[in-house]
Amino acid sequence: MSHSDAPAFAAREPDPTPSFDQEALREALSRRFPQLLAEVAEMLEPEWPDYAAFLRQRRADVAGAGPSFIQWLLEVARIDQLGSQDARLSSSGMAHDSDALFESIGRLQAQQGQDLTMLLTAYQVGARVAWRYVSQTALSLEMEPDVVAALAEAVFVFVGRLSSSSAYGYAQQQSEDHLARERLRDELTQLLVSGRSDMLALRNAAARAGWRLPTEASIVLVDPEDETARRAVGHGGPQWLRLQQDGLFGAIIPDTAGPGHRSRLEESLSGAGAVVGPAVPLTLLPASARIAMIAERLTREGLLEGDPVFVSDHLDTIIVHRDDLLIKALRSQALAPLNGLTAPARSRLLTTLASWLRHQGNQQAVAAELGIHPQTVRYRLGQLRESFGAALDDPTERPRLFLAVVWGAPQDS
Repeated sequence: MSHSDAPAFAAREPDPTPSFDQEALREALSRRFPQLLAEVAEMLEPEWPDYAAFLRQRRADVAGAGPSFIQWLLEVARIDQLGSQDARLSSSGMAHDSDALFESIGRLQAQQGQDLTMLLTAYQVGARVAWRYVSQTALSLEMEPDVVAALAEAVFVFVGRLSSSSAYGYAQQQSEDHLARERLRDELTQLLVSGRSDMLALRNAAARAGWRLPTEASIVLVDPEDETARRAVGHGGPQWLRLQQDGLFGAIIPDTAGPGHRSRLEESLSGAGAVVGPAVPLTLLPASARIAMIAERLTREGLLEGDPVFVSDHLDTIIVHRDDLLIKALRSQALAPLNGLTAPARSRLLTTLASWLRHQGNQQAVAAELGIHPQTVRYRLGQLRESFGAALDDPTERPRLFLAVVWGAPQDS
């Protein structure tokens, strides 16, 4: 009650003597309260066994709310007898002792990933049981109908307050969980684009962030000043990692090379002016980010077109604007299977691989371009397959190999 309301309330000068025996009601309700809790647990058992178990395990804590609950009933019933709605509202302070307990119950509900509606429904079950006990007790004491009516309202207002406390705790826990999850996801993103983490570190960070670690991922870049673009990358789904660091803005998107992924990306990113980098293993995401940055710059300059722009569609143009540091990083990773060969053998296989990729596996065309016998081509391809394995036939690996080989240094061609 505010200070300005106090004189008006005081001016009524109500009879301080209540019209019912408060102490008799208090004693009777206190005596029956343990039985009330036991029956609530029994009522919850069929449909909400977890709540029934919680009520039994936390019986002492819940029972501790009993005096506050009973005092609430007595105070509200007395105030209603005096006809003071303002004072009745001020009696809400009686429930403060129970707020923390039921807020913690709401937090626990959120932590366990359970629906808040289920908890609030269970509260209503408890309210019905409580009202039956309160009304039976009041009638046994031969209290007036207006007192019984006031007690009925007080029961459900009290349960409504506890429901609000639990809902508040639930919402607070969800908010805190969301902030913590976003912080962990940002830390994971930093690891992915830093190039300084091994797979063990990435797996651990992904587990903490609740992110399913994919085999490959792509960098998607957009203009941070474009509201449409911000919405597009913000609503991509739980597996899209927000990317907002080191001059990059967009998302890291897993498994973009699978069936149907391209059409879904086109739909999700339509109108966002996005650039989609090549799908690469996670350890190559820093190099993929560099490629996407080059493509983003070329798109701004009008040299690349698309909605969105897929880097793999514009390799020739990007190659013309190549970056020596990027080439070195990409070649180091992609061509590592040839590291153990002598320089002449490596050079021959790189030349054959480049021609084979350009001609999309046509061995006759490779032989004609290189001026060698088709049998020699088959022999070299056998050596390449021993080194690269299934990557040569993997549509997600070929663009990466093509970039690494075609961007090669003159001595390797």
